[in-house]
Amino acid sequence: MTAANTRLAERLALLRPLLAEDVALAGADPLANPPAPLPEEVACLSPNAVRKRRDEFAAGRAAAHQAICKLGLPLQPVPVGPDRAPVWPEGVTGSISHTQSCAMAVLARNDAVQGLGIDLEEDTPLKNDLLPAICIPRERDWLRQQDHAGQLAKLIFSAKEAAYKAQYSLSRAYYGFDGMELDIDLSAGSFQAVFTAARPPFARGEAVPGRFVIGAGLIMTVAEVRGRS
Repeated sequence: MTAANTRLAERLALLRPLLAEDVALAGADPLANPPAPLPEEVACLSPNAVRKRRDEFAAGRAAAHQAICKLGLPLQPVPVGPDRAPVWPEGVTGSISHTQSCAMAVLARNDAVQGLGIDLEEDTPLKNDLLPAICIPRERDWLRQQDHAGQLAKLIFSAKEAAYKAQYSLSRAYYGFDGMELDIDLSAGSFQAVFTAARPPFARGEAVPGRFVIGAGLIMTVAEVRGRS
């Protein structure tokens, strides 16, 4: 096994316990010559896209293809919709995330899971000048009481990204980082992303639950929406 494959396997092993058994998880390494996307997917890329963007996109689609197959479905393209979100095959919902060194996809049948979100971030501190845009005042107060505040600020960013993706398949609502307020349980590796305003079908005060793990150079977060018709 190559060093790249070992690193990817370690990251997948860290994330897998955070997901229910009915959620498929797969990954690919953008730095390890991922297979070319399907023609319908390549058509979604800008002809001016740089090599880094092309490799990350290819790795994300490779992970998505693996997840589709893990659900027992035939391989199908995952193009990009007008809103720039992945267009999943009928009957499933999912999410893709990538960094410069890793891409992962999660996928589930939408009769069981109505929304999924995954976000990967390099395990580096969030830049201080981004704090006001990412964290609401109560979250910044919480960070001031924590060790490794920069790392946890990046965790807040990642968790909000995952929760946003999970809810988007239902609400199709755009909003900023102040649209959710996080309650994080560091000991349990879990969080609740609480809506600060109504985003139908979600009410103000309703929460999207999620989990996180930090390791192997990444901050990894996942969120799920279940139990909605």
